[in-house]
Amino acid sequence: MRWVRGVAEACALVVVTLVLFAVVGVMNPLPRPGVNTDRLGPDSGETVGDYTSRSILSVQQAAADDDLHWALVSFADETSPATAYRSAGGSRIAQVLIRVPMDRVQTPTVAVGVSGTEQSVLASEDAAASGLHGSTGQWDRQSQIDAASLPRLAAGCDCVVGLVVHATGVSLRSMQATSGVRAVEALPSDAIAGRFAVRAFLPDYVDVVGALPDDGPIPPP
Repeated sequence: MRWVRGVAEACALVVVTLVLFAVVGVMNPLPRPGVNTDRLGPDSGETVGDYTSRSILSVQQAAADDDLHWALVSFADETSPATAYRSAGGSRIAQVLIRVPMDRVQTPTVAVGVSGTEQSVLASEDAAASGLHGSTGQWDRQSQIDAASLPRLAAGCDCVVGLVVHATGVSLRSMQATSGVRAVEALPSDAIAGRFAVRAFLPDYVDVVGALPDDGPIPPP
């Protein structure tokens, strides 16, 4: 009889413990990981035609409201910071995407955050150049690419491939029609700054978005 009573007490203790854990769990739920599904730019393997078509559609949808939208402005050719700034038509510029063009050399694309002023955009290539100092002086291929990129950026090359802007759909539609702009892609107005990915739509993408040739000689600095 004593043994039965002990088992019953043990079972009751287990039930009480489980109830307590359940109550604590309800009162202190675990935080759910944030959803980060928004992105700007083409997908790997996507055709250039498909990307430009959905970019046009995204701006049409953005122009249906008066809200501000995060958007990627991509240029047909690498351009100067001054020309890129004018292409935004006064809309807020948040990032400048910079890539030094070299024939059959895969140079990195650097996203430089800016305050949106003209001076901050004009200084974006200097900021990109300062980020390359740490990798120069070595003799692996990437370091040689950085060493060759540095003087070009410092000299003010035509190396801007895109902008991330915050603008109305009407402004984005105006940017679409600007000479030298290849595509403008907009996100829904509820997209949050810093919660979306950006992939540059490079001028070198002709048919399909993917890895570019990297078998060319690296020019001297």
